[in-house]
Amino acid sequence: MTPAVASASASPASAQNSPAEDLRHRRHTLRPNRSLLESFGLGIQNWLERRVAAASPLGDPHIYNTRDFPWAREIEREWPLIRKELDAVMVFRDQMPSFQDILKEVGAIQSDNNWKTYFLAGIGMDCSENARRCPETARLLGRIPGMTTAFFSILSPGKHIPAHRGAWNGILRLHVGLMVPQPRERVKIRVGNDFYSWREGEAFIFDDTFNHEVWNDTDDDRVLLMVETMMPLPFPLSVLNRFVQRQYRYHPSHRGMPERVAALARASSHDVLDG
Repeated sequence: MTPAVASASASPASAQNSPAEDLRHRRHTLRPNRSLLESFGLGIQNWLERRVAAASPLGDPHIYNTRDFPWAREIEREWPLIRKELDAVMVFRDQMPSFQDILKEVGAIQSDNNWKTYFLAGIGMDCSENARRCPETARLLGRIPGMTTAFFSILSPGKHIPAHRGAWNGILRLHVGLMVPQPRERVKIRVGNDFYSWREGEAFIFDDTFNHEVWNDTDDDRVLLMVETMMPLPFPLSVLNRFVQRQYRYHPSHRGMPERVAALARASSHDVLDG
């Protein structure tokens, strides 16, 4: 299944959402005032990302064709099993942590409680309690090569996530629509200059280091399975990619994250058991 993506200039309807500038870029825009050391570090990162983009066997698109990933088709076939397990954990939706409670860095784009998460896997994180409640989802995640992070992403009605970019282009991000309210055209993501509205059971794969933002302009929750997986790269960049991924656990924004995830999972479990 190949998701339908609307170009910003594809039709009058999509042109209404057309960005005023070309947003197909990887610029860091959230913190313009950086120290000399931070700017130097970003210069190195930009150089490495250009090497990764040039070496990728799939090229450097901002949105990928899911047919290039056989495991994505398997998840699409079995998505009702994931939805069934999601329905069970959504009973304690209000007790789930907001994203910035897990990853402090998200506080740069999110400060309210309208982006909830239920983590199933993460580098250096103990998600075993959450994964235990979702065995079929965990089984399917285990079939994704290079999977590093996975969680249910829950956007409240009216929520907007402002434009931003991801941390490193050596990963790909998978979205699988699990609960997509109507009208679905008002539940969308912009990646670069293109817009996509999720469908339940449909996989969408993109490079989140390209500028992107998200809207849920409906009256109901939008829920996705969100997965990060390592981009397939030739040696020696494949080794560099694994090294970079492992370093995330030492980033200051990740400090204490494993303990927070485990504690929140235990708290949620108690809330359910106590009725």
